[in-house]
Amino acid sequence: MARREIYVSTDVEADGPIPGPHSMLSVGSAAYTADKELIATFSANLECLPGASGHPDTMAWWGSQPEAWAACRRDLRDPAEAMAAYAAWIGALPGKAVFVAYPAGFDFTYVYWYLHRFTGGCPFSHAALDIKTLAMAVLGTRFHETAKRAMPRRWFDPLPHTHVALDDAIAQGALFCNILAELRAARAASA
Repeated sequence: MARREIYVSTDVEADGPIPGPHSMLSVGSAAYTADKELIATFSANLECLPGASGHPDTMAWWGSQPEAWAACRRDLRDPAEAMAAYAAWIGALPGKAVFVAYPAGFDFTYVYWYLHRFTGGCPFSHAALDIKTLAMAVLGTRFHETAKRAMPRRWFDPLPHTHVALDDAIAQGALFCNILAELRAARAASA
């Protein structure tokens, strides 16, 4: 029998567009069941990579977010130690972990790179589920028309978007579960 899926909503904060030349500053993950039960969270603020530097555009944006910047620069952990702890946390979840993000292309790039660099592998394999793509399929809209501002308000729980990785991971995980519930209800109604 297949193990149940655990949806690991993940948000990262970084100082540039790609890992390597730039650093992941913070990672936050919220593990949800398909029924929207939040079963575990993980979060870590990371020391910057040796030789990496912040991208000027990204650092200008951080200059406009002083509270979020301060939050992701507290209690810094060595990336190798933090990613080993993260991989162990994922491995201890009570089901098959599925990476979920908004946008998955950005967050997964950092998480995948950091996990391979510091642990030698990625427990998510090579796959990530993008919330915007799921919303596009449910709404029947074009991809570029499917922004959060165009999504139904009923999909959003009253949770903050703070640019603190764990806060944002929790909020986008709830969004994902709400979309998934609506999709499943529509399928059941048409069956």
